[in-house]
Amino acid sequence: MHIIQTKDYNDMSRKAANIISAQVIMKPDCVLGLATGSTPLQTYACLIDAYKNGDLDFSKVSSINLDEYRGLSHENDQSYHYFMKTNFFDHINIHPENTHVPDGMEPDAQKACDDHNAIIRELGGIDLQLLGLGLNGHIGFNEPDEYFAKETHCVDLTESTIQANSRFFASIEEVPTQAYTMGIQNIMMAKKVLIIVNGEAKADIVAKVILGPVTPQVPASILQMHPDVTLVADEAALSVYNRLRKETNK
Repeated sequence: MHIIQTKDYNDMSRKAANIISAQVIMKPDCVLGLATGSTPLQTYACLIDAYKNGDLDFSKVSSINLDEYRGLSHENDQSYHYFMKTNFFDHINIHPENTHVPDGMEPDAQKACDDHNAIIRELGGIDLQLLGLGLNGHIGFNEPDEYFAKETHCVDLTESTIQANSRFFASIEEVPTQAYTMGIQNIMMAKKVLIIVNGEAKADIVAKVILGPVTPQVPASILQMHPDVTLVADEAALSVYNRLRKETNK
């Protein structure tokens, strides 16, 4: 795992955007695996600026998103389809038909998951997968479990994830309790993985992901086994990792 330490959130976002930009420049028809949430917002803003400055062309790029809440329509302002459209897709020249988010309104959970897996295969796999990191170590909505889930599946969200997501909803009762998410196998089959993390609140879990045992109780720990992972994190998020590394090297 290649670790890049940054000064702060903005620095993290710029460096992450540079890595994604390099992927698009090197392979204009690449497949980008994308993530939602507050962490990648500024990264997307940096990519939008690069496009507007004429430095990036997304016209041949395809994207596929990690996850979507079950039961939310594309028009719902808390759906990940809406998030991607308003925060990224509407501001670049990616073709809408080349963007893929799990269908949260598909009532048949197995069909929703099978369809998303089929799209990944039809695209020839993911060239670069962008990930955030949950406080409990989840990636996508792969929550701590007894095993590593393979492909896209429907997951019951843990109470900690529901609580963390409640800040985006008017009340906690409105927070969806299920989601469709790519599985660990989908993520691990990406050619490159880029994980971005910021803030002191993530420091403990970042250290577990990098230094701890590989266990489905910390889903992101599986990334230790991936051949091409870059972690871009600010000083606060890496504080526990840096302290433990210094203690080990004494």
